Amino acid sequence: MNYPPLRHPTKKRFFHTKNWKIRRKTINFEKQIIAMNPTRITPDRIQTLHAREIFVFGSNLRGFHMGGAARYAHEHFGARWGQGIGLQGSSYAIPTMQGDEETIRPFVEEFLRFALQHPELRFLVTEIGCGIAGFRPAQIAPLFAEAERIPNVCLPLSFWNVLNL
Repeated sequence: MNYPPLRHPTKKRFFHTKNWKIRRKTINFEKQIIAMNPTRITPDRIQTLHAREIFVFGSNLRGFHMGGAARYAHEHFGARWGQGIGLQGSSYAIPTMQGDEETIRPFVEEFLRFALQHPELRFLVTEIGCGIAGFRPAQIAPLFAEAERIPNVCLPLSFWNVLNL
């Protein structure tokens, strides 16, 4: 079978080259962040917690931890069924299912105040709101901008990338 030739093979090649350059810059930026402060990045997978570590996850206001990180927190880190906000066991719930990112802001601010009051704990923030709630890191990360000054709060690499810190 005879296929028609590609319309603009040079444009396609440029497009791939451009994406490669952008990806290379992103990888270099991620390496810079890790080099600057490798202990402030939440691991991609958290299966166990060390003493005084807290798993921070997105929840719903009613505390029905049925899926995603909320379910994992309920099954492994002591999140209580029916409690959608605050410290519970070795986890901390931040509601993310009730509206847009502005409805999440007060709960994030409350969490950051709590983290400041408890420097003996280390908080591993997951990509809250970026799973079942349907937000992107670019929407949620700015809510955590103050976390840069709180040494016991770890953020996902995707949040640090958005914050460009």
